[in-house]
Amino acid sequence: MTDTVNIVCPHCDATNRLPAARDAKAAKCGRCGQALFTGQPVDLTTARFRKHIAGSQIPIVADFWAAWCGPCRAVAPVFAKAAAELEPRARFVKIDVDAEPALASTYGIKGIPALFLFKDGKVQANQSGLPDPRFFHRWLDQYAPVSA
Repeated sequence: MTDTVNIVCPHCDATNRLPAARDAKAAKCGRCGQALFTGQPVDLTTARFRKHIAGSQIPIVADFWAAWCGPCRAVAPVFAKAAAELEPRARFVKIDVDAEPALASTYGIKGIPALFLFKDGKVQANQSGLPDPRFFHRWLDQYAPVSA
């Protein structure tokens, strides 16, 4: 029996089962046919966020932000660069706290930007404020080390 990893499509939110040994960067969704990894953060609503957290077996790195927030705008290019460099090791998602205030409240977010790492449906780590450029690499090294 082949080991598989569940990945939620960033386009249609279907859960896809990929062989663990397969090159995930080239993987396409079985439902919509689009790439499962785009190298870009995915904007999510509360409903979509819950599907990704529940259905993905890779870590989810979430940026809770708002358009009016200066530090959030400063984090955006660092977050986008991390997504380009670190997918498919993790899924990078963005949640607009003005559009999804109940979700922000669920995680006790009082200041933004707020960065969270979820694994197996649970919060593993979080940080508020501006990270340095290597922050996301260190987070994944700690919480989702690459298999040898």
